[in-house]
Parts: sequence; C-alpha cells; structure tokens
Amino acid sequence: MFFYKKDVILITKGLLLWLMKVVKALEEKNVEQEKTAEGNIEQEQATESKSSYIRLKKFHFIMLLFCIVFLSAGITTFALAFGKEKVVTVAPQRTEFNKLYEAFDTLKNGYYKDLDQKKLINGAINGMVDSLDDPYSDYMSNEEAKSFHSSISSSFEGIGAEIQEKDGHIVIVSPIKGSPAEKAGLKPNDMITSVDGKSLQGMTSTQAVTLIRGKKGTKVELTIQRPGIDAPMTVPIIRDEIPIETVYGEMVDESIAKVQITSFSTNTSKELVETLNDLQKKGMKGLVLDLRQNPGGLLNQAIDISSMFVPKGKIIVKEEDRNGKITEIPSKNTGNPDLPLVVLIDKGSASASEILSAAVKESAGVPLVGEKSFGKGTVQTTADFKDGSNIKYTIAKWLTPDGTWIHKKGITPDVEVALPDYASLPIINPDKELALSISSAEVETAQKMLKAIGYDPGREDGFFDEKTKEAVTQFQTAQKLPVDGVLKGESTLKLMDLLREKIKTNDTQMLKAIEVLKGKMK
Repeated sequence: MFFYKKDVILITKGLLLWLMKVVKALEEKNVEQEKTAEGNIEQEQATESKSSYIRLKKFHFIMLLFCIVFLSAGITTFALAFGKEKVVTVAPQRTEFNKLYEAFDTLKNGYYKDLDQKKLINGAINGMVDSLDDPYSDYMSNEEAKSFHSSISSSFEGIGAEIQEKDGHIVIVSPIKGSPAEKAGLKPNDMITSVDGKSLQGMTSTQAVTLIRGKKGTKVELTIQRPGIDAPMTVPIIRDEIPIETVYGEMVDESIAKVQITSFSTNTSKELVETLNDLQKKGMKGLVLDLRQNPGGLLNQAIDISSMFVPKGKIIVKEEDRNGKITEIPSKNTGNPDLPLVVLIDKGSASASEILSAAVKESAGVPLVGEKSFGKGTVQTTADFKDGSNIKYTIAKWLTPDGTWIHKKGITPDVEVALPDYASLPIINPDKELALSISSAEVETAQKMLKAIGYDPGREDGFFDEKTKEAVTQFQTAQKLPVDGVLKGESTLKLMDLLREKIKTNDTQMLKAIEVLKGKMK
C-alpha cells in the first residue's frame, strides 16, 4: 500500500474539520448548562448529573485528541518515508529552467506526433554542449560513451584514426600507426564529408565515430576532401581490430634508438619503460622520440612520460582554470633526464604530444625537429550519467612551462624539416580503373607515384597516354602483377604500398633528427 503526499494532506484536513465540529458542539452544551443552572434542586441535580456526564466526555475527548495527533503523525511519517512521492526539498526555484520546461511541455503536448521523451531530453543536453562552441566538449550516448572509453583503455574495431569536429566538419587529426586508415593513406587535416554515402555535415565527432567504426572485416567507404585538392576522393577501407599498443622501438645503429609513441593510453608509460629497458640492453646511448601523427590522449600519461626526461622539480605543464588560477605540475623524475634526446613532431602531433614536447623543450633543453604541431591547448574530463551516457567537457587551459598557450598556434620545432612532396600525395581508390586516354586527378596522382618509385611516366598532368601505360606495364612486370597497362585493384594497392616504403626509407625528418642527436652525443 502506498500513500502520496496529497493523500496525507486530505486525511489531516478531514481530521481537523471533525475536531472543529466536536469543539463547537461542546461549547453549545456549556451555554445550555449555564442557562439552566438557576432552576430547582431537581433541575440542579439533573444538571449536576448531566454535567458529570459531560465532564466525562471531555476527558474522553482529550484522550481521543492525543490519539488522533499521534496517529496523524505516524501516517505522515510512513507516507513520506515509504510512499511513492518523496519529500520535496525546499530550495530556491531554478527560474532559469522555466523556459526549458515550457518548451518541453509545449512540444510534448502540442506536437502533431507522439514524442520520445528521452530523445527530447538528450537533444536538450546536446544543445547545451553544442552552444559552448568547443569541438572538444561533447555529449555522448551510451554507445558513443562505450566507444570513447574503449579507445583509451583496450582495443576497438574500426579504421584507426583520431578525428575531431572543426568548423562544422569532421577532420582527421591523425591515423594510428599500422592501422587501416594509415594503410589507406589518410592524413592529418583530411576532411571526411560522408560515410557510406551519409553526410557528416553538422555531426559531432562522437556521432561520426559511431558511423565509421564497425566489426572487423567489414567495409566502410569514406568520402575525403584533402586540402589543396579540388576533387573529393572516395576511399574504401576494411575495418580491423585496432590494438592499443602505443609504443614501438628499434635500434637505428649501434648506439642510437628510435621510439614511436602513437597515442597516450592507459598503459603507455609502462610500455615505454619496458621498451627503453630493452633498448638499453641493446646498447642505446641516445634516443629519437617520434611523436608524429600522435593525436594525444591521457594527461597523466603525458606527465609520467615527461618525468622520465625532465629533471626532478622542474615544471612539466601548467593548468589554468576558469578563474585564472594556475597550478604548476612538476616532474617526478622517474627516469633518466641525462639521456641524449631529440623529439620529432609534425602537424599530427596534438594535445598530450604537445605537452610532452613543450616540457622537454622548455624544462630540459631538448631540441624539437620536424613541422609545427597541431595546437590543442585545453584539458577535458568526463562526467558519467547513470544510464551510461556522459559529457566530455573542457575544464582548463594548459600552458607550457614558460606560460605559453599554444592553442590553435602549435609548437614550432627548433629545426624545421618537411617530408618530400610525394609524402603528401592523395590516395587512389583501387576500385577505380585508370587506363589509356583517361584524364583525371587520380591519373595525375598515379603518375607522381610512379615517378617517385622509379618508373617515369613522362608527364604528370593527369592524362593517361602511351608513355604512362608503358610505365605502368614496367611497374606491373617488376612486381610480378598481371600485366595489362591498367591501374586498378591489386596494381593500385601495390603502387601505394611501394610509395609508403619509399617515404619510410627516405624519412627526411627522421634522418635530420638522427643528425641532430649525433651532434648532442659528441
């Protein structure tokens, strides 16, 4: 049995009305008694007898009154403690929500179709977050929140690329090393305009992620708009499992090692310690730390890794809150700050990558080599709701040890080095046939790729002539592919694979970093 607060009020009101009637009746009896008090002795005796009776009734009434009070108190306590309608906290009314409530009621009661109340509420929360005009703050549904958590803690299935919403568009920050996205040739600042024909215009980054991710082995088709290239590209990608293995190391020569960190996830600092220990056993005396194409990740991991190279007590990063209060985070010095070090960055290095880069540059004098970084200078946290959804929102700016805010500016390296022009060539859709007499942007790209790997097509203007066909035929013969002078399917994929290998072996940025490191080791 349940009592509602309104039921308790009605019960109490009824009892009070009844008590008032009883009191009024008693008052009328007393008045009548006083009028008859001057009668004869028999009348007095009768009245006395009657008065005794009335006095007895008053005593009973008082006892009844106490019982009613206690009963009412008991019912009220029970109803408010166990009833469906709980006690309402008395607090100042949140008048700022009046308009929101009115809009909700108006739509719910007047819209021509039945509405999903949960969808309306989620839309209102989404609207609040969107009004921040902050691409790094976002409301995530249950599924989106699961994807977000998995991307920083274990593994996930998808294409392996970090994306963000920028000026209403979905832009790639960086593909993950060895991922399908990297193998397909996706690059930082590529704009994804649609996924399997569905436009991403106006979507948040988490909404776009739910479309791009999918089961291992399934195909997704992205439409890409690359800066500097007029025609959009269609890029088919086969999804795969993306392991969150974030550290890769190897010896370059007898004394120099290179280590690439692809993102800052839950176990990155632990992975790095294990990798460095292994490389030291192999003779490492100097290190090139490669943060190119690293979109960032967890702040605590950036701090832990910075502490490996920054002397104890020196500042790694500063956080500035909404009130302008600055908190300095010093190095815990859990590593070897005396190890000769050079750090590689590029336009795909963002967030936690930039924290680490700025920390070693300004607090340890480590030179940076490569290209200007991405420029993300804010810190986010998440607030989880009971239904599994959450809000990711910005809580602070982060500043370099010298107090610089690099947001939308990036970090300029000490030694600027670009990769060869062919490293920024767009990808070619392997499903598209490139053959004699075709003129297109894809043909122009193919001609530049052929020349880069040693097969001269004679021209690079996008027209597929006999000389281009001859170059394709030579390439197919050398790679033991079916020879037909046409670029499609396996031939196109092999062409792009060889170009990737060329970029890797002729990595001008890495070569320069090694040169700078050798100078420090003398």
